[in-house]
Amino acid sequence: MTTVTESPTSPAGSEQDALVGVPLAPLRPSLEAVLMVADQPLDAVALATAVGYPVEEVVAELQLLAEEYAEQGRGFELRNVAGGWRYYTREEYAGVVESFVLEGQQARLTQAALETLAVVAYKQPVSRARVSAIRGVNVDGVMRTLLARGLVEEAGQDEMTGAHLYRTTGYFLERIGVESIDELPELAPYLPDLADMEDELEAVAAQGSPEPTPEPTPEPTPEPTPEHPDTPHEGPSTEPDGGTEPT
Repeated sequence: MTTVTESPTSPAGSEQDALVGVPLAPLRPSLEAVLMVADQPLDAVALATAVGYPVEEVVAELQLLAEEYAEQGRGFELRNVAGGWRYYTREEYAGVVESFVLEGQQARLTQAALETLAVVAYKQPVSRARVSAIRGVNVDGVMRTLLARGLVEEAGQDEMTGAHLYRTTGYFLERIGVESIDELPELAPYLPDLADMEDELEAVAAQGSPEPTPEPTPEPTPEPTPEHPDTPHEGPSTEPDGGTEPT
């Protein structure tokens, strides 16, 4: 099994140190798995860091994968565009994909999609990471579905983090039968204290979940020891009532 070795183009820093000597997953399926869930092109350094292999090995494997996909006539291809690698559907199958997407707009949304859409509607503009934090699951795939159906759209970037923000569209309002977001029903009657939820989410996002501080255990108050002048005692007892055990 391949292990990480020192290389000037390997992922650096503490992440690299943690990987040294650790058996790695096979390179090719690892790259395919990461690329499958990526929602934007990934450069070679990011991929190398994710899979734990030197950059030059990752680049060579990516090029081999791209060539093999092309030779096999797959419905998708692996391309390096603007310095990043990503899967794309092949141009000759664009009509099939377009038909599927358009027909899919008439299909019913899953429960996960409805929950994600509700979060965007009430928290907009909101980042994808924020939606994931609120729902407690990864929402990348669901967000792509909502974008494809025209129910949500990009709404700029967060000034602090640079993350893309999302909001609902006019088509969303049309589908639910309201003229503006202000007409959405209030959530307060159906939820616990929203202020407490906000504080908790922000604390978790900033610091992680803090461990609760254990309450101090009060020391037991010893009971008075009865006096028995005619009975000798060997010493204090280990009984939990704090008394002495006569011999």
